[in-house]
Amino acid sequence: MISTVDLKDKPALSQGIIQYNNRLAPLLIRNTLHSIIPNGIEHIYVTGIGSNVISGDSLGPLVGTLLKNIYPGHLTVIGSLQSPLDAVTLGREIPNVRFRSNSYVIAIDSVLGKKEMVNSIIVRKGTLIPGIGLGNQLPSIGDCSIMGVVLENSPDLHSSLLYTNLDTIFTMAMNIAKGISIAVRQFFNYPPDDPVLLLR
Repeated sequence: MISTVDLKDKPALSQGIIQYNNRLAPLLIRNTLHSIIPNGIEHIYVTGIGSNVISGDSLGPLVGTLLKNIYPGHLTVIGSLQSPLDAVTLGREIPNVRFRSNSYVIAIDSVLGKKEMVNSIIVRKGTLIPGIGLGNQLPSIGDCSIMGVVLENSPDLHSSLLYTNLDTIFTMAMNIAKGISIAVRQFFNYPPDDPVLLLR
């Protein structure tokens, strides 16, 4: 849904900035999630925020699709390529979700940032305010957020979003999905040889 992030946010970051194609990105994401998800959590929700028709805003739905149906006893996905949480559906869908007690919500979204932050992944404790980068007023969501910085915040944003490199977005989505999956597998003590993703 395109939020914004700035280097001034850095004190709120759990751990720095992860390059989207870093081969260790899933493990770094896993480590950060383990450091901020409290003990005693019984269920994790992932909200994949964004559009399935705009490449630059498709990160959240892609992550949701990659995580769908894995560890269903402990992980629920809301927002995918098939059923996106976009500007139209987010405000309608989220208030109707009954989150389980002792649950934790990870919000995923594409964001805009400064030039030096483009193509990076940021994991941060605290809620995400989707749509702010496009001037939308939508409800905040999440106990923590994983943000993919897809573009520099610039005046030609709307046209740039349509032509964002899909390979970059997909690589970013794969690393985020793997990181969350590994975190869930370890957090809830699934066997270490369980699949990270169920790709068909």
